[in-house]
Amino acid sequence: MTADIGPILEFLPCPTPTAWVANACEPGRLAVLLADHRNLELKAAQSAQALMWRYGMGRPAAKGEYHYRLLNKLSRLAREELRHFEQVVAIMAQRGIVHPQLSASRYAAGLREEVRASEPGRLVDTLLTAAIIEARSCERFASLVPVLDEELAGFYQSLLKSESRHFKDYLRLAEDICSREEVEDRLSVLLACEQKLIESPDDEFRFHSGPLRQTRSIK
Repeated sequence: MTADIGPILEFLPCPTPTAWVANACEPGRLAVLLADHRNLELKAAQSAQALMWRYGMGRPAAKGEYHYRLLNKLSRLAREELRHFEQVVAIMAQRGIVHPQLSASRYAAGLREEVRASEPGRLVDTLLTAAIIEARSCERFASLVPVLDEELAGFYQSLLKSESRHFKDYLRLAEDICSREEVEDRLSVLLACEQKLIESPDDEFRFHSGPLRQTRSIK
């Protein structure tokens, strides 16, 4: 069954540039794509665990049962991200792809620059940023499906359902601790930043990069 990513397309400020998809299809680029995807799945699991420790275990972010819901949601999400990590590693092994550790793209760091420093704004912005990253990942999977080989296309198609659920989970956690108006105000700031990061040229190809500035050697 094909996942419906309509809500994600409505949520994000822009689609993936066609130039980025073309970059992904260039010879030798697949190894970079898979290696960076592998790294992102592991980082997503680690980020979920970090939120659990910071807000669910040590300092409950809100009174009542909110921190229990946060722990439950994020523990499930972390397990799924680790499973995706394992799947990407298996695909790389099957294809004999050995790639050195890659430098991170400017994408996540650029979004984090907009996160407020004081609580509870910091938690709200962190959750909304995570929702945006999950939504963009899902949209990128959908963008790649038509241009990849059958095996990889099927794999990325299979990820759409879970990634779209992660996006919604993070949004709901943010909406539980602040008003809808605050969520909308913060999303307008964060999504504007996200659009600039996605549409502006990059010097290195990454899963969340913008289109390459010009033809460069693969790094």
